[in-house]
Amino acid sequence: METLDRITQRPEIMGGKACIRGIRVTVGMIVGQIGAGRSVDELLLEYPYLEREDILQALRYAAWRAEEREVVLADATKLRRVRSPYVETDPLRISKARARSL
Repeated sequence: METLDRITQRPEIMGGKACIRGIRVTVGMIVGQIGAGRSVDELLLEYPYLEREDILQALRYAAWRAEEREVVLADATKLRRVRSPYVETDPLRISKARARSL
């Protein structure tokens, strides 16, 4: 794996989370923004102190961590199906309490 020289972790900065160049911008924030549909160019406009390589290294770091970590997933065959209250199609059947919570 190439060197990720822009990713830092220090206990005194953001509780030791992986950050960009020691500033209070976490890898998780970058990945979350990209996952929410923001583009690299939008992030660069929003955070002018970031550079394109900062964002690219954050994504590479997150991908590397995802591959290195073993995660136990639910067995889909043992999950029971539950109807979501948020997919009700008939508005007359939605109770007042549920309508307020939407």
